[in-house]
Amino acid sequence: MTTIIGELMTLMLMAFALGMDAFSIGIGMGMFQLRLKQVFYIGLVVGVFHVWMPLLGMMTGKFLSETFGSFAAYAGGVLLIVLGIQMFMSSFKEEETTLISPVGFGLILFALSVSLDSFSVGLTLGIFGARTALALFCFGIAATVLTWSGLLIGRKFQGVLGTYSEALGGSILFAFGVKLLLPI
Repeated sequence: MTTIIGELMTLMLMAFALGMDAFSIGIGMGMFQLRLKQVFYIGLVVGVFHVWMPLLGMMTGKFLSETFGSFAAYAGGVLLIVLGIQMFMSSFKEEETTLISPVGFGLILFALSVSLDSFSVGLTLGIFGARTALALFCFGIAATVLTWSGLLIGRKFQGVLGTYSEALGGSILFAFGVKLLLPI
């Protein structure tokens, strides 16, 4: 029972870290003054992408784990570290302007762009044999709620938290990567 609770806490932290990307971009997108119905729909689409991308990653990770064994486990830890550093560093880049409107194909591009990193994390989780349904549930819920939060906050505060949220998410992924490489 305690292993399930520990895994749930770990997965929720990872889901939170991954969802911070959608949160920070959602803050900027919230400046479009979207209607609440659009905010609801955008959050659901991002949530769906945060389920499918890690699922594909987990299936690939399980295959790699079975094929390459412990080498794949080290590669998964390194992948999380690199992803965390990239996410942290990108939070300090100059303000990016969003040219894509969050409707139709633009919404698909938005959801895909904020969920690509969840494929990499799914790959790592697949290598380490995480519970698939639990991971996907955590990722989908966290991404949906954080996207909704970002969009709604963006409507009100116009970009105050964006940089810091992405830096926090990158730091969390980096820490998990280090934890996987250094059994403490």
